Parts: sequence; structure tokens; C-alpha cells
Amino acid sequence: MKKIYIAGPDVFEQDSIEIGKNYVKLCKKYGYKGLYPLDNIVDFKQEKRKIAKDIYLANKKLIDSCDIVIANLNSFRGKESDSGTIWECGYATALGKKVYGYLNRDTSYQDQFSNEEKMSNKEGFVDLHGRTIEDFDYPVNLMIACSVEDIIVGSFEDVLKSLKD
Repeated sequence: MKKIYIAGPDVFEQDSIEIGKNYVKLCKKYGYKGLYPLDNIVDFKQEKRKIAKDIYLANKKLIDSCDIVIANLNSFRGKESDSGTIWECGYATALGKKVYGYLNRDTSYQDQFSNEEKMSNKEGFVDLHGRTIEDFDYPVNLMIACSVEDIIVGSFEDVLKSLKD
């Protein structure tokens, strides 16, 4: 049975344990074994940086053991995907794992910026700090969009339905 690492900022939600259980059940329904980061055993009675390192190593080990990563690429605390999730996608890609993402929107990265948050110049658009807003018609940064197998507009389950592995 192929293993799927479940990446995303869902681990920060108040009901993150229930979310994870649901994702793992969905994986099983489609013939996969789901690996959810919060299923790791970590001793939370240690010094904070030791806890952080243990979480990192445990999640890395899950990615090492999986065949596929499914990543929640929805914006998190701003317009970008969760940075931890992005690291996990990059790490999995470097290992040759198949990575799939999902989003709840069907807009380009540039379209996330309202007219009040961007200005046009001769090359396209810049943000209020004068930084170029990339425009490659991808919903996320090109380095993620070009490295994943696919980005599905929909849910975690929609990605599972689309897998042909």
C-alpha cells in the first residue's frame, strides 16, 4: 500500500487532530496509508527548541517513508502558502517523491492582490513595497507550481480521486 504524507497548515487549526483523522480515513478509503504529522510521538515536556527539532526530524522521517505528498497550498497568514509546507514539498521533490497540491481558489497569484495592494509599471505589477508580483498564470509561486505533479482546485479528497498511482 502506497503511503501519502499529508502536508499543510491544517496542523495549526484548533481541530487539527480531527482534521488529520479525517484525512487518514480518506486515504484508506482510496487505498493509501495516510501519514499525518500530528500522529508523530513527541515529548512536549522538553525545552522548546528540542521539541521543534524533534518535530522536524519526525516529519522528515515520515516524508522519507512516503511515496506521495499531498499539500494544502492555500494561503496561510498572508498571501503565500505555509512556509513549512513549502519546505516539505521541496524536500519531497528533491527525494523524487510525487507531490500534489490543492487550493480552494482558481486565481493566479497576481490576482490575489487587490488594486489597492498593487501598482502597474512597465513590466507588470509591483506590490506597495515596489517588489515585482510574478505573473506566470500560476496560482502559487512558479517554483512550487513547476515542481509539483499537479495543483487541484478543490479539496484533499479531490486530489485523492485524481491520483493514478
